Amino acid sequence: MDFNTNAPANLLKKYFGYDSFRPGQLPLIESILNRKDVLAIMPTGGGKSICYQIPALMFEGVTLVISPLISLMHDQVTSLVSSGIPAAYLNSSLTLPQYRTALARAGAGRYKIIYVAPERLLTPAFADLCRKIKISMVAVDEAHCISSWGQNFRPAYLSIAQFLTTLPERPVVAAFTATATYRVRDDIVDQLKLKSPVIQTSGFDRPNLYFDVQHPKDKMQALWNFVSHHQSECGIVYCITRAQTEEVAEYLNSRGIRSAAYHAGLSDSQRLQTQEDFIYDRIQVIAATNAFGMGIDKSNVRFVVHYSMPQSMENYYQEAGRAGRDGLPSWCLLLYGSKDYQTNRFLIEQNQKYQKDGMSQEQIDQVLGMDLVRLSKMRNYCFTEECLRTYILQYFGEKVIGQCENCSHCERGYREQNVSGLGKIFFEALTTLPTNYGVSILKEYFHGSKTKRITQRGLDQRNHFGVLNYMTTEDIGEYLELFCAEGYLQRSLDSFQTLKATSSLSDAIAKDEPIIIHRLLSKQASQKARKDLSEFNDSEKELFELLRKGRMFLAIKNKVPPYIIFNDRTLRQMAIMKPANEEEMSKVSGVGAQKLEKYGEYFLTIIKDWQKDHQQNQKSDSSNNSVSVSDSANDSKAAEHSSGEILSLHLHEDTF
Repeated sequence: MDFNTNAPANLLKKYFGYDSFRPGQLPLIESILNRKDVLAIMPTGGGKSICYQIPALMFEGVTLVISPLISLMHDQVTSLVSSGIPAAYLNSSLTLPQYRTALARAGAGRYKIIYVAPERLLTPAFADLCRKIKISMVAVDEAHCISSWGQNFRPAYLSIAQFLTTLPERPVVAAFTATATYRVRDDIVDQLKLKSPVIQTSGFDRPNLYFDVQHPKDKMQALWNFVSHHQSECGIVYCITRAQTEEVAEYLNSRGIRSAAYHAGLSDSQRLQTQEDFIYDRIQVIAATNAFGMGIDKSNVRFVVHYSMPQSMENYYQEAGRAGRDGLPSWCLLLYGSKDYQTNRFLIEQNQKYQKDGMSQEQIDQVLGMDLVRLSKMRNYCFTEECLRTYILQYFGEKVIGQCENCSHCERGYREQNVSGLGKIFFEALTTLPTNYGVSILKEYFHGSKTKRITQRGLDQRNHFGVLNYMTTEDIGEYLELFCAEGYLQRSLDSFQTLKATSSLSDAIAKDEPIIIHRLLSKQASQKARKDLSEFNDSEKELFELLRKGRMFLAIKNKVPPYIIFNDRTLRQMAIMKPANEEEMSKVSGVGAQKLEKYGEYFLTIIKDWQKDHQQNQKSDSSNNSVSVSDSANDSKAAEHSSGEILSLHLHEDTF
């Protein structure tokens, strides 16, 4: 068909089923259509892919999407093909015959969008293809990978600029990332050699995510306390070590939660099976190292738990952002432990990436130093007592005013505390001691504890020894951590982690300005009930569960993940709107023309059968006024049987 005659809004509805663009999407699309280079910083789940997929359908020729992740390519192509958009990927997961077939089809103009790994760009076969086809746009996904200042530096990305010079005509270049500081953004522009790019930050905020940080004595019990309130939902538990993933998965399985571990120590086939089990909802929870997740576009992940502190705010926000990609309420919990920092530091220093990838020693030292700075700021997040969302957004350069009312700190409440007197004591002591010390020694020093390490260093003879003897060592240590989190104190990047005053503290004292920190009003952990289906009435919940069961039947039959058919948000709207015909079904957000043709009658049948049974039950004034999912196996099987007949008429498995 002629893609060039359709307006962006029409394409959005036809292929993706949405009536309107999300904030920030349309301006980017218009800039690309006007052939301007762009750099877009959008949060995970913010709809980055549509910003290049819509222009790709309107441009002549092909759009190349450079992606570092095989799983992401597969997921995106599966989703595009299911929506009726010709797409393919070229990466190492293809056999040589498959790769040659894909190249031949691409050369024949069979595809509008081609995903490719950066390592393939300068290979002879791919270069030959690029001389034969018209490339109108190159979209660079996960663009922060090109920057050595970023958290996932990938040297292969540096070949992109060279690749662009080999093309007969320079295409539009659109770069996308979810996490980039100002320094990384500048580096992306320089390394990709973007020409007067339109730079747009759509905002890092994900309002549907609830953030919580806890410091439990028993992490496993804290994890269960959380997961037990989400037993019908799926989630990810991120762990620092492989051993932790196995322990968490074993524990949750023993409690009846279908779980599996995922880490680099498993075989390729084991990791693939676990990933597919999670994507296809055969398991509820995956306990994983950070080897899992990038490129996974599973929309119905309801929670992400970090069993230990991650190595950076960039990693944390990207991993936490895998929850609630469908826009529904979701939860992000971080469980901090006293050993998390040192474990992460060890892993950073031992990371094999510093001994490979052809980086110079100068580059290795630079990356290591930046990683340690990011780790320190990540720890500050774990100790701040202000709004957690405010801390996150300010880290990424956004100005935030007020409370978010959707994090554990705002829920518990916090107040500003003037600690000018305490600040002066810390400043005077740290600037007069003969050497710098870490928190563990300083809290004993200020409290006046005559421990061996205090007396051996002669600290019991210093002026500020015991000046805070009215406070416990734990309270003093907490204040030192809070001063770090608020930016008044700073840790050294070496293994000793000694403290020193920052310019913020010295300036405040010099100017006699108040020193303010944030304190939580209560230490009581949040027990607020938060349920995804709280706005549903009982009958709508029952219909929603039947629609989910029907979706699973289709997913198994067509060998695609359930969310590729429809995400939870679309099914929820169906349950509320209860469309009676295809015209009404087409008004449900997420139901495009292609999916309406494929799946519309199937889901309409489920809704009609449910309404019929529901009305009969109401008329009979039965004590059981609704059809529950667990007690309606026969009804569900009947729906699957009738819908299976519909599928044979409307679905073509070779599409996938």
